[in-house]
Amino acid sequence: MVSVKETDPQKFNALLKEELKKVKEIAPPAWSRFVKSGVHKERLPQQEDFWYVRSASILRRLYLDGPVGVERLRSYFGGRQRGGHRPAHFRRASGGIIRKIVQQLEASGLVQKDIKSVGRKLSPQGMKLLDKIAKGVGK
Repeated sequence: MVSVKETDPQKFNALLKEELKKVKEIAPPAWSRFVKSGVHKERLPQQEDFWYVRSASILRRLYLDGPVGVERLRSYFGGRQRGGHRPAHFRRASGGIIRKIVQQLEASGLVQKDIKSVGRKLSPQGMKLLDKIAKGVGK
């Protein structure tokens, strides 16, 4: 059986994004079209389905890294902020976007809070969905 770790991340996220578009609980809020995804970005996201792409990527991160909180996800999606002549520095991604996506994933039943540690992990329903997508990518 093919696991998520063995699949191509781009193909996996593309298929998972399409599956997440079918879930009614996951929808971009009205303000998401006007905000940057982090202080290190210069422009707004150019993709029309940015919310679903980020949701798919967060689900994959939860599968790979186990129980994860919003702060660790902010570090993962962060990047280099360039300051012209000044040296570049690492900046974390926007916590509001990640937090809202995780809350929507939790409302849809794909993610649940971890009792033992701080953070969230995949629910059995979420594991089943990701394994089904990985199997589809592996073919």
